[in-house]
Amino acid sequence: MARLYQQGRTKMRRHKVFLFGALALCVLSLLQYCKALHHMLMLRELYDSSVNLKTLGFLWRGNVHSEMRPVPGPRTSDTDQGNAEVGRRIGRGGEDPWGKEQPDSGNVNRMTVTLPDPKGPWGELHKRSFHLRDDPTTFFVHSKSGAYCFREGTEMAFLNDDSGQRVQAAREGQRKILHAQQEELKSDQEKSARGERLVKCMCRQGWHGPHCGIPTMVQHSNLPTKGSLMPRMVPRRVINAININHEFDLLHARFHELADAVDLFLVCESNFTAYGNSKQLHFLHLLLNGTYNYVRHKILYIFLDHFPKGGQQNGWIADDYLRTFLSYDGMSRVQGVRPDDVFLINDADEIPAREGILFLKLYNGWTEPVSIHMRKSLYGFFWRQPGTLDVLSACTVAMLFAVYNGDGISLRRREYFSMPGFRNYQRKSGHILVQWSIGSPVHYAGWHCSWCFRPEGISHKLISAQNGDFPRWGDYIEKRDLNYIKGLIQTGGWFDGLVGEYPPTDPKEPMYAPKYLLKNFQLYRYVLENPYA
Repeated sequence: MARLYQQGRTKMRRHKVFLFGALALCVLSLLQYCKALHHMLMLRELYDSSVNLKTLGFLWRGNVHSEMRPVPGPRTSDTDQGNAEVGRRIGRGGEDPWGKEQPDSGNVNRMTVTLPDPKGPWGELHKRSFHLRDDPTTFFVHSKSGAYCFREGTEMAFLNDDSGQRVQAAREGQRKILHAQQEELKSDQEKSARGERLVKCMCRQGWHGPHCGIPTMVQHSNLPTKGSLMPRMVPRRVINAININHEFDLLHARFHELADAVDLFLVCESNFTAYGNSKQLHFLHLLLNGTYNYVRHKILYIFLDHFPKGGQQNGWIADDYLRTFLSYDGMSRVQGVRPDDVFLINDADEIPAREGILFLKLYNGWTEPVSIHMRKSLYGFFWRQPGTLDVLSACTVAMLFAVYNGDGISLRRREYFSMPGFRNYQRKSGHILVQWSIGSPVHYAGWHCSWCFRPEGISHKLISAQNGDFPRWGDYIEKRDLNYIKGLIQTGGWFDGLVGEYPPTDPKEPMYAPKYLLKNFQLYRYVLENPYA
């Protein structure tokens, strides 16, 4: 009898455990559903009022219940086949999620902004669209022995003597180039699949791999898929999104560093500082007067004409909103985007090295999202700080919309694996997505030059800084004094009175500063050599 009683109690315990487990599972499922529902409602509210936002139909279908309209326009190449649903628009609603009708004023001063004459040659510059096209550059050629080599990374003596003529002939038509690359790469892949030994190229210093297209900053990175990297038949298009305030010299350095690797620069400027005060559109003025004519054909100007509600009370709202608006408005005006194109977002003082971005453009086999190890400098490249700044900066356009919902600030965070669309995107892509970094703590893949201005520029940045990263040194008059700032530049000190112990640096050391600045040393001497030492 006692045994039967004990067995009964054991069964009761088991049933209780099962019931509690089932109840916990139901609660977790309900919470997850509510989270996803809340996320999608917020997303719909944001997108309903965006202007002609293009996204990836095959990723959104069934998730966003908005009216979908196809985007007109010709295909950029034969490789667009199979991507028929890439580029759709989400219907526009009547709500005002951007807060334009209720600016967070009080202390915010509205100002009259002079934009280009809509009927003039520049038209409505901030409303124009940009059609991405394939890069016709011949990046890979065949060597004398038949190897398929990256031209820049291969010793010229190893390449065909008539390579120059081949390049010239290839420029006769973009379609012929793409077709030739497809056939050549297909042949290489077939040989590799059969186990045949591929003829390797003779690499220059700083380049690696059988095709000599892997830069050192990738070769010495933590990329887990190095063994499966292969050149692409058609290069990806790279879109670089940045917000600009008054970092104009660093912007020149970026444009010259990345001009042949990036296909489109989305440059966002506002008539408000991050603090909420009105300001002039200096970048627009420089753009119109011809300062950036050397790269003008790759710039899409984005104008943020309002300050987000709550941005003064909580400065992080304003800080995040700049990147959100940049991503939404910028990508809504880009036509011809393909799912495997690269979206790269940086702050104006973060300059990726060309070689790493070119690798993302030219190779298949890397996983995402991608961060970049950048050399950290303060006031100028002469004060190098310990370690690197490793910032999540890039992913494919497909991941941008499927996981990050088209929001650049979400990409900058390291929470992609917990976002509602991540598992679904990973399953559809067929790859295990693992974040990796271009470069390493000892192999820089870019430059982060914080507060790299003349004293007047540093004072301006103090005043413009958002109201959230306390202490806000711009609130102290003595910290804005130019002589005080000159003292900080001289010693490498900080606004709290501490003096940094930074190692001595030499402008001749590798990855000291972007090549354009070093090439124009006298012009940019103030950030390359301590002017007060």
